[in-house]
Amino acid sequence: MLKATKGKILPTAIIGSLPRPSWYTENLGTRSFVDAMANNKFREQYTDALACYLKDQEVAGLDIVTDGDCRFDQDVGGQTWTSDPPRQMSGFEASHPQLARAGAGGIGFPRGHILHDYLEARVMPKIVGPVAPGEMQYAEIWKAAQRLTSRPVKFGTVAPELVAYAVQDEYYKDLPSRILALSDAFNKELHDLADAGCSVIQIEDPQLHLLAARPVPNKDITLDFMLKVFNNTVKGLRDKTEVWCHTCWGNPSQQRMFAQVQSYKPALEVLNQVDADVITFEMKSSNALDLEPVCKQITGKKIAIGVIDHHTLQVESPEEVADLLRQALKYVSPERLAVCTDCGMGREGMSRRHAFYKCVALVRGTNIIRKELGVPEAECLAADPKYSFIRTL
Repeated sequence: MLKATKGKILPTAIIGSLPRPSWYTENLGTRSFVDAMANNKFREQYTDALACYLKDQEVAGLDIVTDGDCRFDQDVGGQTWTSDPPRQMSGFEASHPQLARAGAGGIGFPRGHILHDYLEARVMPKIVGPVAPGEMQYAEIWKAAQRLTSRPVKFGTVAPELVAYAVQDEYYKDLPSRILALSDAFNKELHDLADAGCSVIQIEDPQLHLLAARPVPNKDITLDFMLKVFNNTVKGLRDKTEVWCHTCWGNPSQQRMFAQVQSYKPALEVLNQVDADVITFEMKSSNALDLEPVCKQITGKKIAIGVIDHHTLQVESPEEVADLLRQALKYVSPERLAVCTDCGMGREGMSRRHAFYKCVALVRGTNIIRKELGVPEAECLAADPKYSFIRTL
């Protein structure tokens, strides 16, 4: 169900995370969100940081905003994105966290590589019983953001299979059973979120595109199975809210996960079958690799193309953004096109100022195309010349 993007031409959003303010030193840790918010120091820092994230996005002119992943801890490489859900879910033994298993596709990095630290820092609770939502409290986390802004707040969550890949398991008989159990638990929690009024829910990094590009040595983990997992995770949600499927190639510590740019082509047929309203694709960091096939083969859904590279501190020019959008509009109508960053910008490594001006560039470039199409432009206070300190003679 289109809600946040309904009737909008070239709606803009970031994928999710933003760099953490230096003064935001409190962490959620193993506490539930509601429990942490009862602590005066955490509540003050959290709500102040949240207000900064939302205001920066509004000043930049984004149509859809996020909470900047404010709930996640200050950690190595953005680990809490994966580890927070099992810390809060029931069925996990959290007292003695374990070093995480190798990720999807057995991706590993040797000591001496920056991402070896990332792997060493992945400590996860282990499964000891049937998993359930427990104290995930997604609705409360979303409410804390939505009550600070009139713009729709997009809520993102890690895909359940990424949690399943990483944890030790003493309960389920095999990996597929573990993945499906987590998918059921996420679905229940996401329905609670949708029922609370959230207008956009984003499933982040389901493994369809990665599995198509780099098959895993497990005969049970097939593209058909992963499609089943995604559609089960969001089952029934599109009757209530707008669902985004975010695909990316990873960005821990703002690093590329692969030496070579990966292609979406092997996954397009199965991605076209996901039960989502919008699918996001990295395009800026790949120099628009696969832009034409993506736009032509994804049908019946909106396509959100990434026009901002999250790996680099170089801020894109509005003209770069506009050029990429013009390329996309050769193959897809403006009614079906959304505009976003390639991925999140807060996984350790980027400053708040860089991220802010990347958001500004995203809106300014989109406004160039909106003007060419004859549709209303978004207000971008950050680019309004009358607020410059520099006076012209």
